Amino acid sequence: MKTRSIAAGVLALSLFAGAANAMTVQEFLTTANAIPQNPTALLRSDTRRLMAEFRGAVRTVRAEQTQAKAAGRQSATCMPYSVGFSPNAVLARFNAVPQSRRNISVTQAVREWMAHDFPCG
Repeated sequence: MKTRSIAAGVLALSLFAGAANAMTVQEFLTTANAIPQNPTALLRSDTRRLMAEFRGAVRTVRAEQTQAKAAGRQSATCMPYSVGFSPNAVLARFNAVPQSRRNISVTQAVREWMAHDFPCG
């Protein structure tokens, strides 16, 4: 029981720390627009940082889904186990976010995207 409490505390701290450094959709798009659209883009650190940010957001949303189901609550998303995302699809979706809402985190944008495309119920 004590181990579970410690694990929950560590998880809460890591979520808080992650939220404090969360990249906004506008920051994501600004960085993405500065990356040349050619094969060398994969070699750039900015590209890897954006990919890591997006993967982290998807992992967070998937973890929330798993936790809700484990607790017997209805999850906001019902993403299938394997979902593929092309860079063009990500950029198109983030570019569709209204300018007035682009201050939301990448994680929140992914959460809303998955709730729209993979709703439960």
